[in-house]
Amino acid sequence: MASANQEENAGDSVSESGNQSTEDTSSQSYVEAGEENQEIENDNLEKMILSTGIRVGTPVKTKFMSPFIVRANPEGLYILDISKTLTRIDVAAKFIGRADISKIVVTSAREYGKTPVQKFCEATGASGIIGRFMPGTFTNPSLSSYMEPQVVIVTDPQADQQAVLEATRAGVPVVAIANSDNVTSNVDLVIPANNRGRKALATVYWLLTREVLKKQGKIKSDADMKISIDDFETKLVEEIS
Repeated sequence: MASANQEENAGDSVSESGNQSTEDTSSQSYVEAGEENQEIENDNLEKMILSTGIRVGTPVKTKFMSPFIVRANPEGLYILDISKTLTRIDVAAKFIGRADISKIVVTSAREYGKTPVQKFCEATGASGIIGRFMPGTFTNPSLSSYMEPQVVIVTDPQADQQAVLEATRAGVPVVAIANSDNVTSNVDLVIPANNRGRKALATVYWLLTREVLKKQGKIKSDADMKISIDDFETKLVEEIS
């Protein structure tokens, strides 16, 4: 009788072992499939990002931007290192995440930076200054437009030069999207990228928004980013009409 019970128990053990093996295999396949899908999504995202011209610079390079340039293309345009762009965006997001988001000021004197800045501010809670920067905004408390930012983000250190100068005088850190021809002597953190193109600027601000939202805990993964790069792109008059 004991022998029969032992055989029965042994049979149960074999059955359980077989089921466990099947479950393990299924679980492993599911994980591998998920990782494979994630890799495909990442590859597609990278291709899409590169197609926006985010890494295409100008025919001019400065000594400040040389470390971020990998080569010149056949047309004579300098190509920026996209890996450094993405790394700097992540660093900038961490930097911004340590500050009071309502004290983050983002500026753009460039027309193509208008919508990207607006969308970034809407999504994160930062404050935006679009178009002409009023002198004294960061340095003259008597002005109605006076602000005391903790961090200033500029779309172009050349076009937004007044904002950079005043932030520097006020001792406020400056994060700048900088092209191959920019002078960044007063910039604390450079994000190397094409800051002239519509799609490129939309992409930079979309990527920065995504990383800031992650740091804020508003989204958990890339898939949770509901607004698209197209939403960040400044539309031309003919596109609107």
